[in-house]
Amino acid sequence: MKDNYQKLFQDFTFKSGVHVKNRLMMAPMTTFSADENDYVSKDELDYYRERANGVGTIVTACAYVSKNGKGFDGQMGIDHDDKIEGLSKLADVIHSGGAKGVVQLYHGGRLAVPRLIPNEETVSASTVAPLEDRGFYSIKQSPRALTTEEVYEIITDFGEATRRAIEAGFDGVELHGASGYLIQQFVSPHSNKRNDEFENRLLFSLKLIEEVKKVINEYAEKPFLVGYRFSPEEPETPGITMKETFELIDELIRADIDYLHIATTDAWANPRRGIVSEKSRTELIAEYINGRIPLVGVGSIHTPKDAALLVEKGKTDFVAIGRALIVDPHWVEKVQNHEEESISKQLKQNEQHQAVIPTPLWKLILEIEGWVPIER
Repeated sequence: MKDNYQKLFQDFTFKSGVHVKNRLMMAPMTTFSADENDYVSKDELDYYRERANGVGTIVTACAYVSKNGKGFDGQMGIDHDDKIEGLSKLADVIHSGGAKGVVQLYHGGRLAVPRLIPNEETVSASTVAPLEDRGFYSIKQSPRALTTEEVYEIITDFGEATRRAIEAGFDGVELHGASGYLIQQFVSPHSNKRNDEFENRLLFSLKLIEEVKKVINEYAEKPFLVGYRFSPEEPETPGITMKETFELIDELIRADIDYLHIATTDAWANPRRGIVSEKSRTELIAEYINGRIPLVGVGSIHTPKDAALLVEKGKTDFVAIGRALIVDPHWVEKVQNHEEESISKQLKQNEQHQAVIPTPLWKLILEIEGWVPIER
């Protein structure tokens, strides 16, 4: 292994006490492959098992915490105790390769898919329709604003989901506060027009963390971490800019969580507006954090050089790898074993089973041009 890759393989202990063997994470990526009841499927177990041997941490595909928060076909749920058995099998699969398992907790809010939720009624911080498609579906209908009581019910749902993750044997949860979903809808000046206590746009996130940590204190018998994923900017005006993100970061650090995880498709993208800088958003965020909390960087990390550069130049503490691990499940082991030249850079059209990719995910890889590198 090359010297400049050594930092990627340093172990780390989070403040919660969770110990990981290296600085490489599998990024949370939707598989669309839960079974018809939104339980973890055998195909998902096989998919994660194949990728659990190298990375120090696997952050699972997002799991919805409330029935009205489902955002994808084939999305796994963590909304009911019946789901614990399958989640436990997933935790065991992840641990079998030496990785730690973190469940990403999610509510789609106004980006939930109407046909997948009760009464086809989407909900959000306020009655503000999404301006653009942010995922695999285009959601155009206006949501109903949640009542204050309903907001607290969803906070309880996140807490109950955390309890289920603990009982299933996971090592942590990550709050999905990115990509335009419900948590971000409360943070955003575009989508939060409330006139109750939650007009404080950071309060929902802080209440979630408070509830999750209360549940951990009550139920966890081993170290259990809390992470938070955020999108640093929004395209809408008004919307989240780096200014709002820095304010959020300060509050999340005060809330004493284990790590922050940037959500971006390109780790080196520059700020959209509000800050004029030659530096990337990743660099600016790392500078602002200044070592106060571990930072996970992500976005178009395809080669070990990409990952090493993100740690060295981007100053992140961890690197989350997404599509590169879909293409080559053994990316990390190959780097560690001095075999980086053998890393697969694209899939072939007959390699679904060799790469252990569930069929729903494989179909999307074939359909969405440019999403995952594939030989056409």
